[in-house]
Amino acid sequence: MNFSKKAQRIMFALWLLFVPAGTLLVYLYSPTKPGDWEGYGAFLLLALLSSIFPFFIAGTTFILVIWVQIAIFLKYGILAELISMQICMIPLVYHLKISRDTLFKYFYNSFMFFSLSILSGSLVIYLGYETGSIMLKDVIVYGSIFAISYLIINHLFLFMREYLCNMNPVFFSKDLYWEFACLFITLPFGLGLYLFENTTGTTALWLLGLPLLSITLLIRMYSDSEKVNADLNEASEFGHQLADRMTTNEILDMFLKRLSNMFPLNAGYIVDNIEDNFFVLRAREDGQNKELEFGHEDIKYSLAGKVYEKGEPILYNKQTEWNHMRPPFLADDMESVMCVPIYRNQKIEGVLILAARDKFAFEPYQLKIIHLLCSYFAVSLEKARYVREAVEKSEICELTKIYNYRYLDNQLKSDISKLNSGAYRTVSLIMMDIDKFKGVNDTYGHHSGNIILQEFANIIKQEIGSNGTVGRYGGEEFVVLLPNYSKLQALNVAEQLRRKIEQTPFIVPLDLGEITRDEIIFITASIGVSTAPEDSDEGMSLLRNADRALYIGAKQAGRNRVAEYVR
Repeated sequence: MNFSKKAQRIMFALWLLFVPAGTLLVYLYSPTKPGDWEGYGAFLLLALLSSIFPFFIAGTTFILVIWVQIAIFLKYGILAELISMQICMIPLVYHLKISRDTLFKYFYNSFMFFSLSILSGSLVIYLGYETGSIMLKDVIVYGSIFAISYLIINHLFLFMREYLCNMNPVFFSKDLYWEFACLFITLPFGLGLYLFENTTGTTALWLLGLPLLSITLLIRMYSDSEKVNADLNEASEFGHQLADRMTTNEILDMFLKRLSNMFPLNAGYIVDNIEDNFFVLRAREDGQNKELEFGHEDIKYSLAGKVYEKGEPILYNKQTEWNHMRPPFLADDMESVMCVPIYRNQKIEGVLILAARDKFAFEPYQLKIIHLLCSYFAVSLEKARYVREAVEKSEICELTKIYNYRYLDNQLKSDISKLNSGAYRTVSLIMMDIDKFKGVNDTYGHHSGNIILQEFANIIKQEIGSNGTVGRYGGEEFVVLLPNYSKLQALNVAEQLRRKIEQTPFIVPLDLGEITRDEIIFITASIGVSTAPEDSDEGMSLLRNADRALYIGAKQAGRNRVAEYVR
């Protein structure tokens, strides 16, 4: 939860305005003073021990100190309870991982608990409670009022804080319900502690306090294990989702995005190493993907390069631990950092770096989960590579090493779709057929025919380059797709191809006779051209139009010529 600088200043101003002066006023007008608080130290120690062991339920942190605070208030009054709660803020500083930059959280919580002590205590005193009363009815009624009002006012403060910070708060949230549940469990302990202490002295604190502290510790251990199990289950589900992704880009984007949702991080980076050259492959900062470019040397001699070299994951809780080897892409305000090597086939391929602005943002067990997820990640990338190679293989003509009909069909659909959406102005299609190719096979053999097909494909591919898509349509027929080429431009390209083919000598082995020798032959091609949307705005029609132009306008007209489709 991020707060603006203005909100932080307001929080500090509230503390400065109310807490020091308010505490002094309560001291001056309190009916009980520290000199009257015999045994207060034992209560204070129990309260501190209770605040040291928080636990988690349904994602909410609970610190069961209120049961001791009830007993302190009933026995010693508002001032004693106020001081006790402020002292119990010391463990809270640790649990909230408060640093110098987040010190405002301490001041706001101190102000909030000060206000809770004053408001709840004053309410109970106003209703008629006398400090130190041992009448059972008074203890139960006023102790319950103190605890319930404490809880409700606490949530009102939290609600108002989030409302003023435009965070869309919900008052009747699951946190409120869970806190009421915990209160109803611990309230009898607080009331019992007060009554029992009045009859047996400080022995009651240990007879009631130690069992409840033990139960709290067991609940915390259980909740910690549940949290670890929940993270492991989510990691397993995450691994399956990575495996379902078919492309490298999908895997990279999903990996960093899901990590941002699973862990309290502000930035994530995947550093790759190809041929001993480091670069940032993917970066995500504050929920947005970033394009970053940094020099190889800057990354190599930073934290990323060190972890790549050692091959061991590492966790840093604050900036002073890693600042001497700061990666060039990590912002100045980052504190906690996890750095994990990415292994594939027993070899380190790269490094994952996750960073957070808070100190001690990551738990040690999370480092192990990240390490596990990096294994899923590497396997998914390997699978994507195999899938990509398999798809490419299925779309490449094995003989000519250019695209086959399957790929051409998909590419033609894609180009026509872009034409219809306005991304392309035109799409031209050139269909080519080698003239009298059957005679070549009959005279020189099929092996020589295959050599000609390979050389023919190379000529087209070199001439077209990156301007279009070249594929083998079938047999001795070839297709060229030219997006954003007009019919006139496509006709010029086709004529250049025809001349190039006509002038190129093909060396083939003559191995059908008794003596094998190489011969030089020349071939020609007939070519048909069709353009969308001029001739058609549908892919198969465009193909048929070019085929019609080829056979009627070129083949039947004498071969070795270019013909355009005419309606």
